[in-house]
Amino acid sequence: MAELATPSAWTRPKARWILPNPASDAILTLQRALKVERLAAAVLAHRGFIEPHAAGEFLSPSLEALHDPLLMRGMEPAAMRLLQAVTARQPILIYGDYDVDGTTSIVILKKAIEILGGQADFHVPHRLNEGYGMRSDVIERASATGVRLIVSVDTGIRANEVVRHANALGIDVIVTDHHLPLADLPPALAVVNPNQPDCAYPDKNLCGAGVAFKLVEALLRRSNLSQARQAALLDSFLKPVAIATVADIVPLAGENRVIVHRGLLGLREIRNPGLSALLAVAGLDNGEIPSAHQVAFRLAPRINAAGRMATARDVIELFLTADAGRARALAEQLDSFNRDRQQIESEIIETILAECEQKGFDHDAPAAVFAASGWHLGVLGIVASRLVERFSRPVFVLSDSIESACGEPGALSGSGRSVPAFHLLEALESMPDLFERFGGHRQAAGLILRSGQLEEFRRRFIDFARTKLNTDDLRPQYLVDAEAAFTELTEVCIRNIFTLGPFGFGNPSPIFYACDVEVAGPFTTFKDGKHLTVPLRHQDRMLFCKAWNFGDRGALFETGAKLDILFQIEDDPASRKRGYGSWCLSLKDVRPANEYSRNG
Repeated sequence: MAELATPSAWTRPKARWILPNPASDAILTLQRALKVERLAAAVLAHRGFIEPHAAGEFLSPSLEALHDPLLMRGMEPAAMRLLQAVTARQPILIYGDYDVDGTTSIVILKKAIEILGGQADFHVPHRLNEGYGMRSDVIERASATGVRLIVSVDTGIRANEVVRHANALGIDVIVTDHHLPLADLPPALAVVNPNQPDCAYPDKNLCGAGVAFKLVEALLRRSNLSQARQAALLDSFLKPVAIATVADIVPLAGENRVIVHRGLLGLREIRNPGLSALLAVAGLDNGEIPSAHQVAFRLAPRINAAGRMATARDVIELFLTADAGRARALAEQLDSFNRDRQQIESEIIETILAECEQKGFDHDAPAAVFAASGWHLGVLGIVASRLVERFSRPVFVLSDSIESACGEPGALSGSGRSVPAFHLLEALESMPDLFERFGGHRQAAGLILRSGQLEEFRRRFIDFARTKLNTDDLRPQYLVDAEAAFTELTEVCIRNIFTLGPFGFGNPSPIFYACDVEVAGPFTTFKDGKHLTVPLRHQDRMLFCKAWNFGDRGALFETGAKLDILFQIEDDPASRKRGYGSWCLSLKDVRPANEYSRNG
C-alpha cells in the first residue's frame, strides 16, 4: 500500500471519542453468571447483552441458530426446479461475480450439484472486458449449448432485461442475490433474496454466498443423501461461506456470526488442496485457526486479486481442483496478482494525494470525486476505501470505462466507498439519468457514468452529501467499549475478550480507553517510518504498543509525555511463533492527557 504521508493541504481531522456510561450492576451480574473477567462483561453490557442468557448465546454461537432456508421467499420453487435439472442431468449454467462472494458462491453451488449427480458449468465476468452484472450475449451463448436453466449467484437482482431475454430463449432463470432490488423484480422463475419485498426471512444481512448456501441446504434436503452426509457437506461448505461473509463486509451478527464462527473453526483442518495452498501463500500455518482479520487482510485480497488483475476463473479452478501441484501454482499466481495490485493501487493513491497537495483539497466539500484516464479499473474500489480512511468523507474514483470500447467514448467507470452516516446507493438513485448502470450497497457502490457527465456528477454528488452530512459525520468516530487498566490485561482476561469474536463489520474488535498513560521510552519505527512501536506505562505496568499509520504523529510520543489513549487487543500469531506473547496492544487514537471531553 502507498505511504500515505500527510499532504500539506490536508490536516488529520480530530476524532470523536464516544465514551461509555458503564452499567455497573449489569456488568457484575454478567461476570458472576458467565464467569468472565470485568472487561469482557463490560463489552457485552455496552453492546446490549444485559441478560446472561442472551450473552451466553452470543459467546457460544450454535448451528441451531441458523434459520430454515424455506423461510426465504422463492426458495421452494428454486430448489424444486434445480433438483429437477439435477435429476434429469440438464445442463445448468451458474452465473456469478468476480469477487470473493461471487466466486465462492459458484464453487459451493457447483460442487453441490455435481455431488448430487448433476452437471453445471459457470460464467464469471471478466471485470475489464465485461464489467459487473449479467449480459445478454452470455445468455445467448449458453442457449446455443443447450442450457435451459441459469442460476445467478451474488448478481442478477437488477438484471431485468437480461432475464427477460433469457425467458424469450426458453431458459428458466433462478436469481439468488443479496443486493438491494429495484421496485420491479426480474421476471425470473424464482428470485431468492432476503432483501426483496414481502420476504419473511428473519436475517436480511446474508452475503451472496450465504444465500447460495441456503439454496444448497434446501436442495440437499430434497436429495437422497443421508442426514449425516448432508450435515457433513453443509459443514464443509461453511468454510468458503465464512471467508465470503468476512470479505463482503456484511454484519457479523445473527446468522453471519454463526457462519463465520463455525467456518473459521473448520479451517483448522483442511482437505481442499486449493484452500490449503491459499492459506500457505498467505502465511497461515496448517492447523492454525485464522481470525476474521486475517481472512479480511490476507485471504480475501489474494482471492479478489484474480478478478481485479486478470480473470476470477483462476479462483474457481483453485477451489475445485484435486491436484495439489496445480493448486500450489494457482495460489502462487494469486499471490503474484495481489503484489501487482498493491503496486498499482499505491501508484494511483500517490497520484491523487500529490494532486491534492498541488491543487489543494476542498475542506468544505462533504464528498469527493477523483477521475483520470488510464487508472486500472480493478483497484478503484480499494483506492476509494483508502481515500475514505484519509479524508473521512464519501469518495468515488473513476477512470476509462470498458464501455468506451463498445461505442460509448468518454464514459467513465468506477467505485465508491462511504462513511457510516452516508448511503451511497441512495445518493446514486437520486441522479439515475447520469449513469449507464449503477448498483451497490450503503457503504460501497459502482457505476458507469455517461460521457461528458463528470462535472455534473461531481456537483450533484457533493450537493446530495451536503444535505445528508454534518461536521461530526465527517470526523472519524470511535465508540469506546470500556475503560481499562493495563494491570487488568491478564491472559484469562484476553481469552475472555477473544471469545467475543469473530470481529469485523457489525461486531468490531472492542476499543478500550486508558487515561494518564506515560510514554516510557523512545519509540521505534518500521515500514519506512510509517508505523511505530511505543513503550507505554500505565499503573506501574509497561506494555509495548503498535501504532499503525502513526508515522506523522511521532511528536506526541516524547519520552515522559502523558497521554489518553484508545487501544484494541490484537492476536499476534507471529510473536507467538517466536516464543513471545500471543497478543499485543494496537493504538487507535491518542491525545495529550486530560484534553478530551466525554464525547468530543
